[in-house]
Amino acid sequence: MCDPIDEPEIYIRAAEENGLRLVYVIDTHVHADHISGARKLATRTGARYMLHASSGARFPFLAVHEGDVLSLGNVEIRVLHTPGHTPEHILLLVTDKTRSDEPWFALTGHTLMVGDMGRTELVSQPEVGAQALFESAQRILALPDYLEVLPGAFAGSVCGRALSGKPMSTIGFERRYNRALRIRDRDEFIRFMVHDVPPRPPQAQSIRGVNLGLEVPEA
Repeated sequence: MCDPIDEPEIYIRAAEENGLRLVYVIDTHVHADHISGARKLATRTGARYMLHASSGARFPFLAVHEGDVLSLGNVEIRVLHTPGHTPEHILLLVTDKTRSDEPWFALTGHTLMVGDMGRTELVSQPEVGAQALFESAQRILALPDYLEVLPGAFAGSVCGRALSGKPMSTIGFERRYNRALRIRDRDEFIRFMVHDVPPRPPQAQSIRGVNLGLEVPEA
């Protein structure tokens, strides 16, 4: 389970209805727009909660690094570290080995979304985050065109601008039409990413603190 935002019962019921057992519960990054449901879900199901090792979280978690691979029977998940939206952000490449040795789709969180890339100033200085995101974009551009993109947000999210309401895409389509990903010049990309940024989510710093285990959520 990746980036759950609701109460655990929704995901537990879905797993039971499909005869599945949750092994990993993953946050692609430490969220600043909502309290993550991932740790609660992991506790309820006995799954392992996973974050990038650089997150700075103050509770036990499975710390992953660039290139780590999670095996789930015929499914393999490879971790790519893609900072920019936040410093600890990861992208997950998912391979179904019954079909191919090549990845089938990518869980891109808030790094790459349909139509744009994630805002860069929630944790870092805007230009610093944008520079890191540019480097992550180059890694994404090296992925094959056929790879499906399943982002963590779409239209209505405050973590991007002018996002599409379509919840999935492909690397090839985004390479051609994503207004941020198609920018190849570093300086132009940084200027684009720091322009016309939407208002910060209310209590973003406090929400991120809760998700890091630094603050106690309000009752």
